[in-house]
Amino acid sequence: MSTGVVREADELGVDPEERPDLILVVDDDQDIASFVEFNLKMQGYEVIRAEHGQEALQLMEDRRPDLAVVDWMMPGMDGVELTRKLRAEPLTSALPVIMLTAKSMTVDKVVGLAAGVDDYLVKPFDTTELIARVQSTLRRNKEFREVSPLTGLPGNARVRREIADRMKAGGEYSVGYIDIDRFKSVNDVYGFDRGDEFIGALARSLHKAVTTVGPPSIFLGHIGGDDFVFICAPDQVLPLTKRTVTDFEQAADQLYDPSDAERGYIEVPDRRGNKNRAALVTLSIGVAQATVDGRKFTDPRVVIAVASEMKKVAKSQPGSYVAIDRRRSEAEPEE
Repeated sequence: MSTGVVREADELGVDPEERPDLILVVDDDQDIASFVEFNLKMQGYEVIRAEHGQEALQLMEDRRPDLAVVDWMMPGMDGVELTRKLRAEPLTSALPVIMLTAKSMTVDKVVGLAAGVDDYLVKPFDTTELIARVQSTLRRNKEFREVSPLTGLPGNARVRREIADRMKAGGEYSVGYIDIDRFKSVNDVYGFDRGDEFIGALARSLHKAVTTVGPPSIFLGHIGGDDFVFICAPDQVLPLTKRTVTDFEQAADQLYDPSDAERGYIEVPDRRGNKNRAALVTLSIGVAQATVDGRKFTDPRVVIAVASEMKKVAKSQPGSYVAIDRRRSEAEPEE
C-alpha cells in the first residue's frame, strides 16, 4: 500500500496517542490557584498557571489549553474582560471557560454569560464540585467539536474511536468512505450555499438508508466537506450503499437548476471564460472490510487508509460506484 494513502489518514486527524487535557488556571490568589492546580493534577490533567489576564494571553501564544479556569476579580484585566478577549480571537474563540467567583447574584452571572463564560464555580467550592464542573465542561466542548454543524453527524475523532471499538470487539465490520463526484463543479457554478444543500441531501440519504437496512446499528460520520464515513456489518454494505446512491441521485436532481438537470450536465467556466461541461454528481464509495476469514486490522489509520484507497478505485469508474477491498490480509493481497 502506498504511503500516500496513510498520509491521507493522518490528515483526517488521526492521532496515535491521546495527550492529557491541558488546563489553564488564571488567579492572582496563589492559595486558590495552588488548590485548583493540585486537584486537577491528581485527576490526570496537565496544568499551567497565570496570575493575571495579560499573562494568560501571553501563555496562550505558545500553548493551546483545552479549558481555562479563570478568577473573576483580578487586578488589571479581570476574568470577564479576559473572556471577551479570548472570544474575540479566532484561535481561542472556542476555548471553554469556567469562572471562579464570589459573586452569586443573577445579574453578575448574566454579565459573565454574555461575555462567553461556559460555567461557574462560586467560592467557596470543594474538590468534588471543581472536578465535576471541569469534566462536564470538557465533555460538552468535545462533543460539540466532534459534531458537524451542517449535518449533525460525528466528526473525525468520534469516527476513530468507533473504529477502535470495533477492533477491540474482534468481530466483523466494514468501514466505508463516501464522497460526491464533481462536487467542486457544483460550488463553482451555484455557490457554496447550494453545495451545502447537496451535502445535506447526502446526509439525509444515508439516514434513510440506515433506517431501511435496519439492525445491527450502523454508525455514520461526517469528516468534512463532502466526505462521509459509515461503519457497519459486511453484509449491510451493499443494501446500505444501493439505497443511499438511489436516494441521493434523485435528491440531487432536484437541487440543480431545471434546465441543467434536464440536459444532464452543467457548464463550468474556466479562468479564460470558456465553459466546460461537467456531468451531474454521483457517489464514489470505498470500503475496507475486517472479516473472520479475511483481512484483520490493528490500527484505525490503516482501516481509513484502505477505505480511502478503494474510494480512489471507485472514482476511476463511471457513475456511482462501490469498490470493496477483498484482500485477505495486510501482507497477502487476494489473487
